[in-house]
Amino acid sequence: MAEIKNYTLNFGPQHPAAHGVLRLVLELDGEVVQRADPHIGLLHRATEKLAESKTYIQSLPYMDRLDYVSMMANEQAYCLAIEKLMQIDVPVRAQYIRVMFAEITRLLNHLMWLGAHGFDCGAMNILIYCFRERESLFDMYEAVSGARMHAAYFRPGGVYRDLPETMPQYKVNKIRNAKAIAAMNDNRQGSLLDFIDDFCTHFPGQVDEYETLLTDNRIWKQRTVGVGVVTPERALNLGFTGAMLRGSGIAWDLRKKQPYDAYDRVDFDVPVGKTGDCYDRYLVRVAEMRQSNRIIKQCVDWLRANPGPVITDNHKVAAPDRESMKSNMEELIHHFKLFTEGFHVPQGEAYAAVEHPKGEFGIYIVSDGANKPYRLKIRAPGFAHLAGMDEMAKGHMIADAVAIIGTMDIVFGEIDR
Repeated sequence: MAEIKNYTLNFGPQHPAAHGVLRLVLELDGEVVQRADPHIGLLHRATEKLAESKTYIQSLPYMDRLDYVSMMANEQAYCLAIEKLMQIDVPVRAQYIRVMFAEITRLLNHLMWLGAHGFDCGAMNILIYCFRERESLFDMYEAVSGARMHAAYFRPGGVYRDLPETMPQYKVNKIRNAKAIAAMNDNRQGSLLDFIDDFCTHFPGQVDEYETLLTDNRIWKQRTVGVGVVTPERALNLGFTGAMLRGSGIAWDLRKKQPYDAYDRVDFDVPVGKTGDCYDRYLVRVAEMRQSNRIIKQCVDWLRANPGPVITDNHKVAAPDRESMKSNMEELIHHFKLFTEGFHVPQGEAYAAVEHPKGEFGIYIVSDGANKPYRLKIRAPGFAHLAGMDEMAKGHMIADAVAIIGTMDIVFGEIDR
């Protein structure tokens, strides 16, 4: 009689953010996963090496392209590391703007995760619901930076510019008449802060809609409850952070434990799970969206009441305003030097970490006193999570491997740095 052997299967591309760059080799006994071996390196873009030949400011747009679903969160860690080395003080208004946009970025990330994860597990509509809200969030990105995704808005010493007083308006076109366009422009009559405030008012109701679709849906629960369970001890040992760690019941959040920017001045809760399965991690992230909305609302209220500078007045680090640059020779020289040579960072090393939507995203910079880093190391949260794939998938079915990849919320830009 023929001997029955395990067989090996190349699995994927599966997740929208692992489009052909995750080669998952599964060793199967029938449909049960015996071993899951993620092969990475198919995207490798050498961001850390490229940064060594670019000035500090030139490397900033590379950060947007790491985890390209959480753009400004990556920039934030990079700016914090440079500010730590240079001992720069960031204006309070800039800190609040950073916190507000970090949380807008968290919503962008979690909506992409929720839509893709639901889609992976067979829930078609959730993707369309999530993208409806992402559209408004991208409009906020665009209003403030001119770009819908790769913003390069956070800068060492603050942010690129203050919040605009007007929002772009939709124009009448062949598809929509004046009445329809007027309805679409209804919440765009005021400033960006008015638009964000309006979004915050409606968003909790929209999260309720996502929960109506999924939370008590029996198919969703069959796909996620008891799948990919990670105990608190293993989550710590595997280096999990963010929702992957909090889903296992450990209330670790850098925004609370090691506050940066204005996080010690806003009020929010840290949701935690109990069982550490895919369903718990889903609940944690949905609850996080509600908390992010709370933080954004507090930032809007504070920013309305407190005008002020949004970037440091040290013109060796930040460009002078255009008016003074055109009337003052010294400022013109500062501008020219900053954009040709960049700024020199004192010798030393610094590590700065942020509570990125996916976990602890850290930037470690070693400076030799030059205008570019001697070494740059990125601590990407998704890398540690993907390393736990084998442990989480063992003993589950092939279909569960899909749910496990989804629950990790991986984006390969940061894994294959």
